[in-house]
Amino acid sequence: MRDVLVLYYSTHGATRQLAQLIARGIESVPGAQARLRTVPRISTVCEAVEATIPDSGAPYVELADLTECIAVALGSPTRFGNMAAPLKYFLDGTVNDWLSGTLAGKPACVFTSTGSMHGGNETTLLSMMLPLLHHGMVIVGTPYTEPLLSTTTSGGTPYGPSHIAGPESRLPISEAEKQLAILQGRRLAEIALKLAVPR
Repeated sequence: MRDVLVLYYSTHGATRQLAQLIARGIESVPGAQARLRTVPRISTVCEAVEATIPDSGAPYVELADLTECIAVALGSPTRFGNMAAPLKYFLDGTVNDWLSGTLAGKPACVFTSTGSMHGGNETTLLSMMLPLLHHGMVIVGTPYTEPLLSTTTSGGTPYGPSHIAGPESRLPISEAEKQLAILQGRRLAEIALKLAVPR
């Protein structure tokens, strides 16, 4: 089995649910398994605000996860059209991986959740692609050959899966959003296995 890293930050749980759906898609591909990881919250006053091990959910990511996995799915809620600070903080700490080319040639996809239909889903997805491109990763989007992309009235973009959570983050993930996330996970795993260097 080859691992695909599903790395996310989630505040109200919607991005975590998308991560779990993407993981389901990854694990539908023979030979692939999802490795779910998250990042801790950060503080503007530089004091510890999280335990070293999360109380529940996915473990915190370690730099070794980047080396050991054959692909990365990266998810964040939208923050003013950009990724959330905790995820950006982790990515800012991957300079040594950039210098050594740890991620070069590996496929990656991105996903997000936001409070409104025009709340910056696509710009957030694009902002997450930038560090991945600097790492030399191969970006895997959602092609329009997937009919759901043209018919969804909720989230879903060619840049990656998305969810519209509503202003109070209470809207459930729609059926179209679920299916697009699962399909994205499957697509990422299939491409990752084709590109992976044999062990």
